Amino acid sequence: MTAQSIATTPQTTVTEPITPEAAVYDLKTAGSPRLSPDGTRLVYALGETSRETGKGASQLWVCDPDGANRRQMTWTGTRNSDPNWAPDGRTIAFISDRGDERGQVVCLLPVDGGEARELTRHAQGIIGLSWSPDGATLAYTTAVDPDNPDEMPRDKDAPPPVRVVRRIDYKQDNRGFLNDVRQQVFRVDVASGERRRLTGEPGDHSFPQWSPDGRRIATKVSRRNGMESRLALVDIATGAIQWVGSEGGVVGTWSWSPDGASILFDGDTRNTAQTDYFRHDLATGETARLTEDLACLPVSGFPTISPPDQPVWLDDRRALVHAMRAGASGLYVVDSQSGKVAERRRWDATHAGLSLDGQCRYVAQTCSDLGGTGELAVHDLSTGETRVITDFNAAFFAEHPPARWEKLTITRVGADIDAWLLSPPDLDPARSYPVILDIHGGPHGAYGAAFNIAAQVLATNGFLVVAANPRGSGTYGRAFADMVRADWGGEDYRDLLAVLDLVLERPYADGVRTGIYGYSYGGYMTAWAITQTDRFQAAVCGAPVFDMESFYGTSDIGHVFGPMQWGGTPHERRAWCQERSPATHAHRITTPTLIVHGEADERCPIGQGEQMFVALKEAGCEVEFVRYPGGSHLMLRGGPAAHRIDYYTRVLTWFQHHLGNPT
Repeated sequence: MTAQSIATTPQTTVTEPITPEAAVYDLKTAGSPRLSPDGTRLVYALGETSRETGKGASQLWVCDPDGANRRQMTWTGTRNSDPNWAPDGRTIAFISDRGDERGQVVCLLPVDGGEARELTRHAQGIIGLSWSPDGATLAYTTAVDPDNPDEMPRDKDAPPPVRVVRRIDYKQDNRGFLNDVRQQVFRVDVASGERRRLTGEPGDHSFPQWSPDGRRIATKVSRRNGMESRLALVDIATGAIQWVGSEGGVVGTWSWSPDGASILFDGDTRNTAQTDYFRHDLATGETARLTEDLACLPVSGFPTISPPDQPVWLDDRRALVHAMRAGASGLYVVDSQSGKVAERRRWDATHAGLSLDGQCRYVAQTCSDLGGTGELAVHDLSTGETRVITDFNAAFFAEHPPARWEKLTITRVGADIDAWLLSPPDLDPARSYPVILDIHGGPHGAYGAAFNIAAQVLATNGFLVVAANPRGSGTYGRAFADMVRADWGGEDYRDLLAVLDLVLERPYADGVRTGIYGYSYGGYMTAWAITQTDRFQAAVCGAPVFDMESFYGTSDIGHVFGPMQWGGTPHERRAWCQERSPATHAHRITTPTLIVHGEADERCPIGQGEQMFVALKEAGCEVEFVRYPGGSHLMLRGGPAAHRIDYYTRVLTWFQHHLGNPT
């Protein structure tokens, strides 16, 4: 066990805890930092949620690489995002709503002054702007409906069209019913605004990347709602496609070599929780595996939420990549010939993005850690120095100090299990604190050096919060991630209880007043735990997998994800699926339970929460079921502010009511 930063004496200053309302409305978030080609300026989007409207807004700002000379660049519209420098550094392309609810616009903004010019518009969202090497063309993706390719508005008085489904990936969480609607690649001429669609394959295309000679585009094409993906190399002139990667495999990040002769990408020949690096040779069409058991996990983004952190070539042979190891961000250098991966820098923080200047000296990223969030960091590759160059949330954390924290590590059944203990900033070891076990999703997600609103709200309001990475968690390599397969509710469950027991050895941790909380796979584990033990005095179960067989047929990814995790389909593994489903044992639950679920959740559909509510109600257990209309599985990232505040408030109130305050 290693201690990182927890106090053993009480704070004497009076502090205000982090409230759900303050966390949602008062925290600002910087995103999409991009360094200019000459390295003299940094553009980014600064987002916040309005207390007046309850809606998020973002504007573009620019500053020097050290954070000086900050100035706002956009004023029109409420959502301006994804800034991208033209190759000559004189223009910034970005995506905006321009104050219009009818869709999104690609805009061009002169850096040295002048109004932004609308280049092209779509009736739906636009993502993945990418400049051609000569600066004459932009590529991007947007959704295309084969039944309405011209994006004509629907008759508001007409009844909804009948839905006929023939494909298994007809819906997706955070997007809803799709049928044949998929993201396709477009190119638009910067001078004339003339645009042309380049792709038509019936899969989602994402984040087009131009070849150095500007003749082809590499774009990821996803099937089965992202559970399978390959690269498509699209010829700009003819539309011909060359495929890279295995059918049924996955691709995470990718980048053309400077000479255009090869592509470096991370992925695998099957769906996996841990990718490796590959090099595809354009001349021979052959793909070589460069690594066999990558120790770090490349940051490939999250579908519909965040983009991949694409590799950046340092020279003709080596590329800089951003990856996670043991819940912490790092920069690594990958040799595209030998496959050697060397750690260049690692932080006790979680970064996002990967932007370098043309000379490959500075690296710009967003950063979050256990003590703060929403800021920008710039790393100097020549000196090794990293500086956080903004202080958008300094006033917030002066008023609402974050939780203190300590990292713990235990070893059991051949695996090292990391965990983080968050405690009130005014912790007094002479008092007794209720303890909450917090379980991440995935199961290949991971906790670590990142700011987690739910945990911070609980910890700063008087709870000890234990956030663990049981076997199966990501960022620890393939062998560790695969330990959970065909063993949900087995050793992963015992890892969690062992970490909790370690914390309860402390005299100020109250072993009588313990709670359990989790969302998604964490919701599964919460539901599973309270079927196996009555040691918890309260539970909050968010968007769980409650019944494996119904999850298999109703989740947008259940038909792929389920067999991959369980070792087979429900009919192939019926006894195991029944035994490891909380639904089978729910009749014996006695723990007071709060179920929270989005009604538009397609990942862990609302039916899972409904089944759990009925089972607990019929068992005579104290239970509440809170449903969020329109809420997707990702509602805590992009749902209405009022719903997010309500969610965090109910979680806090439930534990306060059942566990009490420090005594």
